[in-house]
Formats: sequence, structure tokens, C-alpha cells
Amino acid sequence: MVDDWIAVAPKLREVASPLAAGDFDALIAEARPVVMRGLVADWAAVSAAKAGSDALAGLLRGYDGGRPLGLFAGSPAIGGRFFYRDDMAGYNFERGQVLLPALLDALLATATDPTPPALYAGANAADEHFPGWTRDHRLPLPSPAAEATARLWIGNGSRVSAHFDMSDNVAAVVAGRRRVVLFPPDQVGNLYIGPFDATMAGQPTSMVDLEQPDHARYPLFRVAQEAAQVAELSPGDAIFIPAMWWHEIRATGPLNVLVNYWWTVGTSDAPFAALVHGILAIRDRPASERAAFRAWFDHYVFGEGARSAADHLPPPARSVLGPPSPERDARVRGFLRRMLGGS
Repeated sequence: MVDDWIAVAPKLREVASPLAAGDFDALIAEARPVVMRGLVADWAAVSAAKAGSDALAGLLRGYDGGRPLGLFAGSPAIGGRFFYRDDMAGYNFERGQVLLPALLDALLATATDPTPPALYAGANAADEHFPGWTRDHRLPLPSPAAEATARLWIGNGSRVSAHFDMSDNVAAVVAGRRRVVLFPPDQVGNLYIGPFDATMAGQPTSMVDLEQPDHARYPLFRVAQEAAQVAELSPGDAIFIPAMWWHEIRATGPLNVLVNYWWTVGTSDAPFAALVHGILAIRDRPASERAAFRAWFDHYVFGEGARSAADHLPPPARSVLGPPSPERDARVRGFLRRMLGGS
């Protein structure tokens, strides 16, 4: 049973759809999630979904590119919650690959089963796996979202534990319903994050079961609950989730489909890797050294004047401290390779 705290949590704000370029730029700059109600309501796939699972499956078969889809498959016992095993030595599901017709057949065959196996094929790029989809289902938003790769997520009832993405994200519901529970990035300390290097789908996740939180084991989660917001999405609706916002997604329906679009502004280098290296290189140093490096990070990375910290040097001498450019980025990577060569 869903914990009452989710039912009464504040609802995410909504904006009118579609958005003009200037409005969308402002929304991205604000870096707060919003619901875009009815953004893709005129998609052919949404119309097919409203006609029923058979109609939607027929439409999807028409876009089959013949390439296997990545698949998570779990027993009915997991209730659609893909997660770690109790001993944390593995996961409560299996990874594999499946062809689209076989996946659709399995979902349709178990559509009336009250306790079906959990099936979830996610993040499959449309251009590779569903040729023609992007042509027929254009995202009615300006760039950069309009230029991002469309990725399809197909499954039945599922729950993806609270996690973050390193990219901004627009996710549009085609079929079924999605409930999204969101937490601001600063709640990381209250969400009890799992392993960094043994994850279900790339990013670390919260260990808390949001629907049945164990407050004795995770007492600070009560603080995160106070900061949470919830979005309820129907076919045709979309949500904008800024980078680094924590979000858990529950999908309902015997055949549900989501299409999402990730994009990144700035360098393509992975900032999360810098955090992990910081754990190795800085976290366990003496307190005085950690304090010194905090000052360095504030000066060169996080502070208001970080971008101008090398302005006192002539441009040719700024090297790795200079403004972003392909040349600067190449120098930084080379410098790092030399510094880490012996590690």
C-alpha cells in the first residue's frame, strides 16, 4: 500500500504547453521541475494507447527495427520494484535482451494477470531501435530538447528507485500512468544513497523504499519527505526534470510507454567521476588539508568568481584555468593523464 505521505505531498507546478523558445530557456535556467500537461497529446502513439493495448502494440510493431532491446525481468514477487537483493550481493531481477515482438507478446499475454512478472525495456534509442518514430512523433519543444535523442521505455507495472541524472530531461507519457516523486539535489544526505560502483542502471539510487519508508533505519528521510513534490502524469503529459534532481518513477498499466530526451549543457566530461576521485584523493586527508582544499574548490570551482580566478594572468598563461574551449578541455585532459599516470 502506498504510504499516505506521497498522497498528500505538494503537487509539482504546471506550465502551459507548448512553450515558446524564450519561455523554455527560462524554464531550463530556473532548474526546477515542472509538468507540461498535454504536451504530446496529439501524438499518434498516444491516440493508439487510448484505443487500448492491442492498438498500441500494433503501432509499436510498425516501428520495429529488429534490434534487441535491453531488458530487466523480475518475478511477480518483486511487485515491479527493481532493486537490490536483501543481502546486497546482487539484484532482484535479471538483465537480458529481447526483440520487440516477443516483449509485446509477453506484455499482452499477462495483461489480465493480477501478479504478472515485471518486464521493463528502457532507454532504447528511437533512431536505432524504432526507425521512423522520431519522424512521426516530434517533440513540440525548442532546442536543446528538440535535438536530443528520443529513447523509449516499454513495460508493465514498475518502480524505479529514486535516482538522479547528469542531464536535463524531458519525459513524455505515451501509455499508462506515471507517478514521479521528486527531491531537490540538496536532499542527497537524507536519501541514504546506495553503492556508487554497483548500480542497477548507471546512477546510484536511494536505499529507502518511498512507499514503505523504514524511519528507524533511515531517520533523516523525514527531512527529505518535507522537501518532496509529486507529479501524476497521464498519456500525453510530459515532465521536465533538471539535472541532479532525485526522482522515483512508478509506472502503471499492462502496457505502458514513456519517451524521454536527455541533453547536457557544457563539457561532456563526467562530473560524477570528479566526485569519486575526490573521495579517493581528498576525503581521508587530515582535517586541515581538507579545509585547505575546500578553499581551493571554492576559489576555482564553486565560488562566484571561479570563472575569473585566472584573469590576472595573460591569456596564453591561463592554460587549464582558462575559459571553456575545445583547446582548453584538451589541455585539461592531458594534464590529468600526466598527473594520474602513476595512480
